[in-house]
Amino acid sequence: MTSTTTIDGRTLDATGVLAVARPDAAGAYAEAALDAGARRELEAARAYIDANFMNDDAPLMYAFNTGVGLFKDQRVHMAEMEAYQRLTVYAHATGVGEPFDTDVVRATMLLRANAFASNYSGPRVAVVERLLACLNAGIVPVIPQKGSVGASGDLAPLAHLAGAVCGFTEAEAFYKGARMPARQALEKAGLPPDFALEAKDASALINGSTVSLAVGVLALEDAKSLLKHADIALALTLECLRAEKAAFDPRVHAARPHQGQAASARNVLKLIGDSQRCSEAARLTVYPEESRQPGQVPPPRVQDVYSLRCAPQVHGPVREALRYIDGIIGTEINSATDNPLIFADGTGGYTCISGGHFHGAYVAQAMDLLAIATTDLGSISERRLARLIDPTMSYGLPRNLLAGKKGLNTGYATVQCSMSALVMENRTLSMPGSVDSIPGKSNAEDHVSNSTWCARKARTVVQNAQAIVAGEILMAAQALTLVGELAGEHPIGTGTQAALDAVRAVIAPSLSGDRWYHTEMVDALALLRSGAILAAVESAVGGLE
Repeated sequence: MTSTTTIDGRTLDATGVLAVARPDAAGAYAEAALDAGARRELEAARAYIDANFMNDDAPLMYAFNTGVGLFKDQRVHMAEMEAYQRLTVYAHATGVGEPFDTDVVRATMLLRANAFASNYSGPRVAVVERLLACLNAGIVPVIPQKGSVGASGDLAPLAHLAGAVCGFTEAEAFYKGARMPARQALEKAGLPPDFALEAKDASALINGSTVSLAVGVLALEDAKSLLKHADIALALTLECLRAEKAAFDPRVHAARPHQGQAASARNVLKLIGDSQRCSEAARLTVYPEESRQPGQVPPPRVQDVYSLRCAPQVHGPVREALRYIDGIIGTEINSATDNPLIFADGTGGYTCISGGHFHGAYVAQAMDLLAIATTDLGSISERRLARLIDPTMSYGLPRNLLAGKKGLNTGYATVQCSMSALVMENRTLSMPGSVDSIPGKSNAEDHVSNSTWCARKARTVVQNAQAIVAGEILMAAQALTLVGELAGEHPIGTGTQAALDAVRAVIAPSLSGDRWYHTEMVDALALLRSGAILAAVESAVGGLE
């Protein structure tokens, strides 16, 4: 049975956005519906607007009866209103580049409708219904990724969305996986291809930082899941290296009481708390590449390198950054971000006030922080997986985690190389974009947020980091399998065993030499994104923080 996400402009959360933006395990999307109370409020507000604002004697009200930008003092007469609405969309449909993914577009449509449901924007109820009808019908407007500066909102991408839902001849949309003219998509979906815009409708549709927000919501939710997987990857690598547990002792983290690092340490101990592999006794087993004299006992480990011992102090700040970003994004989800806004005056009427909620600085700065924090998470993960292929750093694991003939085969060193490329890409992408601003439209927009680029690059950073952490999980699983029989007297922890089993249910170990490693890298990434590894771990040891 299809679920429904109901919007009222005040109570939508990320879970509701994800349900509409992404399909469930069965491939179904949640439907979106307008709350009945919100509908009544929208209808009442619009009735007042039509009765009192929509005449040629009304005072100038930006975008209701004036041009936009530096034409803010130019009256648009009622006889020209329908043409003005269409031309406003045409004038701003200047996006460039490849189209946004389906989940971004669907999230944008839902979030724009939710902003209208707050009853501050003043469009007709029919506009909200049209957005939701297109969304529920599976129409995905073609929205170019580039061209927005994040103030006056995401004008260029939202204009492409508006053109598609209104059936403009030039607009395009995807329908059932095929790209086609938007009018054709609307007809195939059983919707009227023509949808006329009236006063304020066009401005409401295109004036808001909603594309930035949609990308940000999805990137943030992916980062939350990624962080838990990073703790799992860390725990698996600790098992591979027979590392110390002491650095995760709660007494250590009570001495520097940051909540984030303590949570990461608790997660790791949930996974390896009962491990016998992370012990001095396990270190007596001679691994394949170790050089020891008969009967020689290795010196005590005492403490591990930073990428292991300091992992809570790196994962922890990421966790706290995500908590801060979550507050920003949660507020933005239920915010009106266009201009001007309307407000009930307490006497049954409404007043119109110009402001600047379309400016995307909140989202821009939050996304820059997300990119920076996630880059560091990927960086420390890559340093751990790099240790696994070098016997001098892995305490004797097979070089390159290779099980086949050396020289004829290469092993997983090439996987590490690709992961290092992603780390370097992320480091460049984590350069803040919110500090950049180029004035536009004859200096009418003299300070902009760059929020769409900040969100786009943060999403790329998160996706890259997902691949890196999945790579660490994949390589740690290979290492544990290679020494599984040799070190069998010292079993790994309940949580890490659950993670290993989840990987092995999909990816067989490489035991006969090189193979098309790309395939298992893709499979490992899909496992991470599906949540299957996390689900297996939490089923075994309880929920991770």
